Amino acid sequence: MVQYMYDHMHLRSPDPEATAQWYEKMFAAQVLRSAPHGNPRIDLKIDGVSIFIAQVMNDGKTAEPPKSPYQGLDHFGLRVDNLDEATTELKAKGCEFTMEPTQIRPGTRIAFVRGPQNVSIELLERKPA
Repeated sequence: MVQYMYDHMHLRSPDPEATAQWYEKMFAAQVLRSAPHGNPRIDLKIDGVSIFIAQVMNDGKTAEPPKSPYQGLDHFGLRVDNLDEATTELKAKGCEFTMEPTQIRPGTRIAFVRGPQNVSIELLERKPA
C-alpha cells in the first residue's frame, strides 16, 4: 500500500514579500527565498511545515480570496501550548482574530485569525481532558 506523507501548503499572493513578512512577524516563520527554474519564490517553514508563496499574476486569471465559510479547504491549524499567551502576543502584533479563544470540548480550545488574502488560520491548544 502507498504511504502518503504531508509535504507542503501553497499560497498565492499579489504581494508575496508582504505575505511572508506577516507570517514571519506573527508566527516566527523562517523565510526562505529560492528561484526554481528562474522563477522567484518565497517559502516559509513553521515548525517544519513548508508553505510556498507564489506571486499572483496581473492577468485576471486568479479569483479573489473566498469569504468563509465556503466549500473546499477552509483553514489550516497551528498548535500552541498556551492559547491565552498566543492570543495576547498576536493581538500585540496587530493580528486580527475572527474567533476569540473558545473551549470546543474538554481539553481543547481554539481561536481563529485572518491571514493575508483572507486565509483562515486556526490556533489550537490541546490539554488532557
